[in-house]
Amino acid sequence: MPIDFHDQNNQSTYASREAEASWISTIGRYVPLQGKRVLDIGCGGGIYTKALALSGAAQVTGMDFSAEMLKGAAENCRDIPNISFARGNALDTGLKDGQFDIVLERALIHHIRDLGACFREAQRVLKPGGTFIIQDRTPEDCSLAGSPTHIRGYFFEKYPKLLEQEIQRRYSGSEVIDALRQTGFVLNAEFSYWETRKSYRDFEQLGLDLLNRTGRSLLFELTDDELSELVNFIGQHLASGQPIQEQDRWTVWIAEK
Repeated sequence: MPIDFHDQNNQSTYASREAEASWISTIGRYVPLQGKRVLDIGCGGGIYTKALALSGAAQVTGMDFSAEMLKGAAENCRDIPNISFARGNALDTGLKDGQFDIVLERALIHHIRDLGACFREAQRVLKPGGTFIIQDRTPEDCSLAGSPTHIRGYFFEKYPKLLEQEIQRRYSGSEVIDALRQTGFVLNAEFSYWETRKSYRDFEQLGLDLLNRTGRSLLFELTDDELSELVNFIGQHLASGQPIQEQDRWTVWIAEK
């Protein structure tokens, strides 16, 4: 069954890793962060909220629709003074017009059925000339084969039903661009980005992470037995005792109000 983002047991599942340094440097090449007010919608465990706050943003607000996610995020970002959190969603943030220089929606839009409403809300809370950053997977990103670095591809090789589910909920690049333009944004950039998700000392550490479904909502679609079979399947493709650097491919869109 799908992950329950409101379950207390899942409070820390999206707060257990750090954003990689190259993510900030990549975003920073397109969007100056120094001194900016940023809204991170769908912040989950606050991983990217924290990264933005520690990279020169004046103030970062993390927003999520789940109170439990926000509890985990608050713990993850404790003692960082330029971070605050608010409960809300991408269609109705409850925030005032024109408050933010930057709005980030990372790994969010595949949960949204009405992209137009989502993007109109982002535009409303942005200042004139503000920047909208979207990061998500397209069907093409999801369909890449598995490899010793692209672990996610093995999920779909083992269980094609998961790929069908993924593709159904993902937007194509043209759909995202059309929705941006229809809501008045000007597209500045669209690019593919390989992001290091996490580094593991060996397969055993990765396997434990997978069995715990840590930060992987897709794995909640599998039974415990199916998940165990998947871990064994992945183990057959990876060298024993070797470090693993897991990467995911994303598409990033950067647009201006």
